[in-house]
Amino acid sequence: MQIGAQAPELGIEDQNGKVHHLADYTGKKVVLYFYPKDDTPGCTKEACDFRDHHTELVERGFAVIGVSADTAAKHVKFIGKYDLPFPLLADTEKKVIQAYGAWGRKKFMGREYDGIFRVTYVIDEQGLVERVFDKVQTATPTAQILATYE
Repeated sequence: MQIGAQAPELGIEDQNGKVHHLADYTGKKVVLYFYPKDDTPGCTKEACDFRDHHTELVERGFAVIGVSADTAAKHVKFIGKYDLPFPLLADTEKKVIQAYGAWGRKKFMGREYDGIFRVTYVIDEQGLVERVFDKVQTATPTAQILATYE
């Protein structure tokens, strides 16, 4: 996904069954972050950082949306456990994950497998890709994003 490209449509449900579309966020920048799995160490750090800085992000005109292949039921538990104030989309068929290039071959401890890449996109107010973070700092993703807007 290149900067300046039209961001692919979302069109999938969040933890409550609400379908999200990019048009729902016209006039806001969207922090769209892809992560491998609910309630794992790195994913929890990342989500909690977005939670801890959510008010600041909203005040600066950003909406935050997380996406993984976990089910809505798993998202409900994850959100409840960590009091996350933003939606998590349940892309169980990996359509949006693949459309954003967040799926592919990964290596972990010498083993190769297909999985979700940890990548964050900032989509501008008109639905264009404005920033791409493919080396996400899981403990401080908000600072990583906001540093590019200083």
